[in-house]
Amino acid sequence: MKKTTCAACDCELGAEIITVKLGGRTVEVCCQECAEALNEAEASTSAAQSSKE
Repeated sequence: MKKTTCAACDCELGAEIITVKLGGRTVEVCCQECAEALNEAEASTSAAQSSKE
């Protein structure tokens, strides 16, 4: 069986998987805190790229 890990913290995913859409891709995270962290990181990256244009 393939082991999958959280996209944010690299912990092994259990039964409770949360999916997050980032830049057109869907990734899986282990908890709400990791989902929020990825969303905040994407928002920060998007804001930085927008200010350069």
